[in-house]
Amino acid sequence: MRVGAGSLSIVPVRLAIAASGEGTTFEHMAANAAAGRIPIQLVMLLASRENAGVVDRARELGVPVEVVAPTRFESAEGWDIAVERSIQEHRIELLLLAGFLRKLGPRTLRALDGRILNTHPALLPKFGGKGMYGTAVHEAVLASGDQESGVTIHLVEEEYDTGPIVLQKRTPVEPGDTVQSLKARVQCAERDAVLEALLMFASGEIRAR
Repeated sequence: MRVGAGSLSIVPVRLAIAASGEGTTFEHMAANAAAGRIPIQLVMLLASRENAGVVDRARELGVPVEVVAPTRFESAEGWDIAVERSIQEHRIELLLLAGFLRKLGPRTLRALDGRILNTHPALLPKFGGKGMYGTAVHEAVLASGDQESGVTIHLVEEEYDTGPIVLQKRTPVEPGDTVQSLKARVQCAERDAVLEALLMFASGEIRAR
């Protein structure tokens, strides 16, 4: 795998977004794809639970939804097989994890080797790893006394929050910040970072294996 300068040709990419939350990043990406600002075809939402807000957003926008809830399967392997099957059936070329609260299995990782991006609401390698998601990340940043936070976009490997970093966007931690105020600022940075990362992938600056 290479993360660096590559071909400047832009080709549309068949994208799936995996999410478990309210879907603000999903909606932002969908709007930009529909407006032609990014060479992306948003093919599918992959959701880990039916009652996630992102599911309603996707259906309102007419984006196909696949709900693959882990509780429906007897084993992690069965869930992994179902996710891989969905990826293959929709001919997905790139998967973006945007608040997806489930660790991908080995079959899915092999099927999209080097073509899975994750968004993390902090500057990795700080504040990463199992359990570090959502408000827990922002709480940890504030407790640390760090003067900046941000977002990291990285390629996904087997362990949580590892893999080559594609890009980072930094944002200051302001005096008097709360978890919610810091979260809002990081989310703004995240939306810009995801757009940039998708353009990098489509233009060949991020090379799949």
